[in-house]
Amino acid sequence: MTRDKTLANVRNIGIMAHIDAGKTTVTERILFYSGRSHKLGEVHDGQATMDWMVQEQERGITITSAATTCEWKGARISVIDTPGHVDFTMEVERSLRVLDGAISLFCAVGGVQPQSETVWRQSEKHSVPKISFINKMDRIGADFFRVVQSIQDELGGHAVPVVIPMGEGEQFQGLIDLVAMQALLYREETQGVQWEAVPIPEPWADMAALWRRNLLEKCAEQDMATLDAFVERDDLTEDEIWRALRKATCARAIVPVFCGSAFKNKGIQHLLDGIVRLLPSPDDLPPVICTRNPDNQRKVDENEVFAALAFKIMSDKHMGKITYLRVYSGALESGATVWNSAQESFERVGRIMRMHANRQEPLERAVAGDIVAVCGLANTRTGETLCTKDEPIYLQPIEFPAPVIGVSIKPSSRGDSDKLSKALRRLADEDPTFTVMLDKETEETVISGMGELHLEIIVDRLRREFGVMADVGRPEVAYRETATCAADGAYKHVKQSGGRGQYAHVVMTLEPLGPGEGFEFCDEITGGRIPSEYIPSCEKGVIDAMAAGPYAGYPVVDMLVRLTDGSYHDVDSSDFAFRTAARQAFKELFRKTAPQLLEPVMAVEIDTPEEFLGAVNGSLCQRRGRIENIGDRGQLKQIKGMVPLGEMFGYANTLRSLTQGRATFTMQFEHYEAVPFALAEDIAKRRRAEGKMR
Repeated sequence: MTRDKTLANVRNIGIMAHIDAGKTTVTERILFYSGRSHKLGEVHDGQATMDWMVQEQERGITITSAATTCEWKGARISVIDTPGHVDFTMEVERSLRVLDGAISLFCAVGGVQPQSETVWRQSEKHSVPKISFINKMDRIGADFFRVVQSIQDELGGHAVPVVIPMGEGEQFQGLIDLVAMQALLYREETQGVQWEAVPIPEPWADMAALWRRNLLEKCAEQDMATLDAFVERDDLTEDEIWRALRKATCARAIVPVFCGSAFKNKGIQHLLDGIVRLLPSPDDLPPVICTRNPDNQRKVDENEVFAALAFKIMSDKHMGKITYLRVYSGALESGATVWNSAQESFERVGRIMRMHANRQEPLERAVAGDIVAVCGLANTRTGETLCTKDEPIYLQPIEFPAPVIGVSIKPSSRGDSDKLSKALRRLADEDPTFTVMLDKETEETVISGMGELHLEIIVDRLRREFGVMADVGRPEVAYRETATCAADGAYKHVKQSGGRGQYAHVVMTLEPLGPGEGFEFCDEITGGRIPSEYIPSCEKGVIDAMAAGPYAGYPVVDMLVRLTDGSYHDVDSSDFAFRTAARQAFKELFRKTAPQLLEPVMAVEIDTPEEFLGAVNGSLCQRRGRIENIGDRGQLKQIKGMVPLGEMFGYANTLRSLTQGRATFTMQFEHYEAVPFALAEDIAKRRRAEGKMR
């Protein structure tokens, strides 16, 4: 059995945007107009196909990326609808890692918003070609050309409109197709399925001519043949325009811009045309390269040796663990045995499925270019490569941000203890930004994630999906400890209690590194003062100590540790003794480095009516916030600032009270910075009082 579509007719795309820009509504229209679904599902009434989780339907937001497949004009389009909330940006990261192209969605009123910038940067990191769709052209305050300019100014994207709107807000009537130079009027009685192509009305003729000229000039810049044709005729054919646009889009030289109103059923069919005509197919992309051996490349060809990347894991109460794969080369059969190159172990593939949100369509075979889900991969984790043992390959893994907030959790009843631990393990398998840790000192289970909403969803899923009732503690910020000056000294571990003793002597120097530079261990022992076989044990001891710093019990970061001298005993020295000595030496020396507590600081943006500006500014200052800019966004005032995460718990309720529910805010992690000394001391005292210091 071979693939049902040639590679040239396959598109693997994602839809990315700020929260509430309309990603899921656009996806619903894509499914409807392509014939994949036969009714329009709406987010606001909980009927959207792609928002299948109960938590998504209740909140009206996307929480987990959902995949589906449809067809348009002979092409098969695999679509991944990604979340827009900053707490779930990990879903965008892993989706963009395996996609060939993306639709960058913008609200015609909000324009480029904070999460718009985040997902744009993520797509640039993975070199994903994009087209843009400016949605909600029917909303009051919509401004197509302002958003186009913002894409260029704020994101650095070379935005080139392919269509322009006929009117904005309540006057939005339809589109002007700049390639065919005709107006498109949609029939509302057919839910936008039918439209009329008519001559461009006189009020729009001059504007259409101006933007058509812009489009032609951008196309002519792409290659000499197109430039020669443009210079000779002062015009280009439709085929020449589409060919130049596709070449430039795949090369990420330009970002074609479409527009419409998904909710009012206008503009989606032409967006589908743009997907098929402009975004790359799998065979337009270069071969994938092995991270450990750059010469080991795999072409996107079903006759090549098999290689696939596991990019997402989800739990299904009926089917168990489902692993999403992007097949980069070769083919995968149901029942096949594959090699996990990260774990160096075999896995057996059960069923292969093509996903439609939470519904499955069985497949006998998956080939290069496919995005599928499989059952049976019991041990495979997100970001690991599946291949053949004879010709292994290690594909670029997926990088995930570290959690910034944690809470303690315990079962409501003793009988739920085992159920809770199993459920937490399954959720941690699904979500690499969700971690579970047992604090041995307090015997508390601590779960950590990307924000309050992230952990709220986790607890809700425990109750609904796994039937586990849990008591949750107060949120804890993921503080860090670091040094501010160098220190050196020695520690001698001597223990004798009958039989073989323990002896280890180490001399160390601790030095601070720059922010974000991590941990470095240097062995500067000379003359065999400590045998080489004990050096790794010393490093492990330091790492043990850094897991919970002596100042407040938080992880230590950005440290250089030099092992400069020491001594050993032929009989009593051991790996354990040197690991213990290094751990204790680090703890003692770290206290001499004037340790400093670091806290995560969030970039906050607030949109508020001007009458509440003073109250909102005051609330940020009370939370140790720094206001960096106050500007205009339409009829609202926009405040940009930096606020410590520890001060932002419950801020949504505060802002709602201050502004009568009329203001909105977003925040995302920006960096770590020092906690004021007095506050740091209070935090350390509280930690000691709670018994959380080792």
